[in-house]
Amino acid sequence: MTPGQPQMFEPDGRAIPFVEEGEGPVKVVLLPAQGLSVSSLGTLAHVLEEEGFHLVRIGVRRGRTDGATLHDLAQDVVDVMDHIGLVSAWIGGHGFGGALARAVALDHHDHAEGIILVGVEGTEPLADEVAGALADAAEPASLDAATLLGGAAEPAFAQAVLTRHRNLDVERVQRAALAATPAEEWATLAPNLAILVVQGTADAVSTPANAEALRASAPGRVSLTLVEGAGHLSVLTHPGEVGFAIEDYLAWD
Repeated sequence: MTPGQPQMFEPDGRAIPFVEEGEGPVKVVLLPAQGLSVSSLGTLAHVLEEEGFHLVRIGVRRGRTDGATLHDLAQDVVDVMDHIGLVSAWIGGHGFGGALARAVALDHHDHAEGIILVGVEGTEPLADEVAGALADAAEPASLDAATLLGGAAEPAFAQAVLTRHRNLDVERVQRAALAATPAEEWATLAPNLAILVVQGTADAVSTPANAEALRASAPGRVSLTLVEGAGHLSVLTHPGEVGFAIEDYLAWD
C-alpha cells in the first residue's frame, strides 16, 4: 500500500475507493458529500495530516450498487477500516457523508469513537431552489454558485471545483441509498458518543438550522463550531477553518 494514493478495495465486487494518509495517534475517517468524490476531502485531509492525524477517506462503492441502503454503505466503511487494520476512529462526514457517518455509528458502534459532521444533513426535502442548485451543479456552467458557496467565492472557482470533484454515478448511489433508508435508521444519535458539528453559516444545503436542531436534541453531547460565511462546499473553500475546528476539538483525545 502507498499512503496518500487512491486505492480500491473490492470485496464481493463492491469496489470501494479509499485513501489513507498520516500516521498520527488521532484517527479520523472522512466521508464525502452528495455527488462528490473522496478527492473533495483531499485538502482538508492534508490540513489534518499536517496536525498529526491519521486520515482515511472512504468513498461510495462503484460495484453492486443496485438496492444499496445506508446500512450497506456503512458496512462498506467498516469493511475498509477492517481491511487496513483500523479498529476504531472518529467517523466524519460532509453533508450526505454525515448521514452515513451517523449510520456507521448506529450499526457499528464499536468502530466509532465519536462523530464529526461538516454540515448536518436534514431529514426533510430540500427547498426547491436549493434542490435546483444542486441539480444544476451537474452542469457547472449553469450552477448557482452563491447557493453552494455562500457567496464566498467566484463562480469560476465553483465551476473548477465541481468539474474536478463531481461524480454523478456516486450521486445516484447516494440518493438511492438515502431514499431507501428510513430517517430514524440514520438520524437517531448513537448512544454515548460525542458529536462535533462544524457548520458553515451560509450553508443552504446542510443548514445552520439543522445544526441547531441537532444540538438542541442532545446539548450535552453535541458541540457546534461555526465557520462564518462558509457555504455548502466549506471543505473546499474553508479547509483551514474546518480543519482547525476539528483539530481544536480533538486536541484532548
